[in-house]
Amino acid sequence: MDTSRLKPNDPRVKSHYETIRGKKYHYIVGEPQGTKVGTMLLVHGWPDIGFGWRVQVPYFMSIGYQVIVPDNVGYARTDAPAELAEYTMKSVTADLAELARKYVGEDGQIVLGGHDWGGLVAWRLVDRYPELIKRAFVVCTPYAKPSKDFTDLEQLIEKGILRNFTYQLQLRGPDVEAKIQGRDQLRKFLNAMYGGQGPNGEAGFKVTQGVVFENLDCLGPSPLLSKEELDFYADEYARQAAPEMRGPLNWYRTRRLNYEEELQDLANVTEKIKVPSLFIAASRDAALPPAMSQSMNDQFEDLSRDEVDASHWALVEKGDDVNRIVTEWLEKKTESKASL
Repeated sequence: MDTSRLKPNDPRVKSHYETIRGKKYHYIVGEPQGTKVGTMLLVHGWPDIGFGWRVQVPYFMSIGYQVIVPDNVGYARTDAPAELAEYTMKSVTADLAELARKYVGEDGQIVLGGHDWGGLVAWRLVDRYPELIKRAFVVCTPYAKPSKDFTDLEQLIEKGILRNFTYQLQLRGPDVEAKIQGRDQLRKFLNAMYGGQGPNGEAGFKVTQGVVFENLDCLGPSPLLSKEELDFYADEYARQAAPEMRGPLNWYRTRRLNYEEELQDLANVTEKIKVPSLFIAASRDAALPPAMSQSMNDQFEDLSRDEVDASHWALVEKGDDVNRIVTEWLEKKTESKASL
């Protein structure tokens, strides 16, 4: 089959809607070529949509996977509830577990993939629904164990910790939501987030600052998105009612809610994660540098690791490498199981 990256509204996949726990979710499904070897659920991050997995979907279909890729809550064609509680890890993982079980049944399992916020969702699915997950792979986002203590992000940054998350202070505040409205502004913002630069190397986004509003008008085209792809992203983001960025930004406003929910049922877990897992770091990821993953090995019984020479947008920048690494890991696990 044709394994080239998905195009907007690509006929190789079908678009679906499902009401899950009171919310309308949009997702695409790609059916496997030949004998089905499994079902794969892929979860995107910020500021992305399910289309962010466009390099991976046809490839995994070609090697026998049914591939399910939702637009996360708050994004594109999926509902964007006003209540922050709908954006917590506990809520989102419950949504996606229900979606997965519509395809594999109560006793079936999936191969799970995540990137950026979708990576944290994937890790929390592993924490909360290990029986559902046959294997999990995450690109860029290191595993973070639920904490027994709460510290506000601003306090951590003031202490010199997690300065690479400084941009999140802007995102959880009012400015981006207020200033990035309407399709034209959304398009300029997305162009910046995907690496568009000005004539003198000006950036439209910095992890130490956030969105650099004054630079958005002077940026050249993104090196990672074609005009057709950027237009599609802008169209999809513009589907939400104004302020269109409220839903995607709400994910950054759940830090305390996530802490409170996880304190009740995850923070005291001491067992290592049993689900076979793969972490792929991106060597040039300014937001999630590989060094953040140093303590991950202690949390897993079976963790494989790899790295690609890419920015945060490794799924498209080094998509073929990501596909190869995941496939080799899946094949090695299959061979290992067969030899037992």
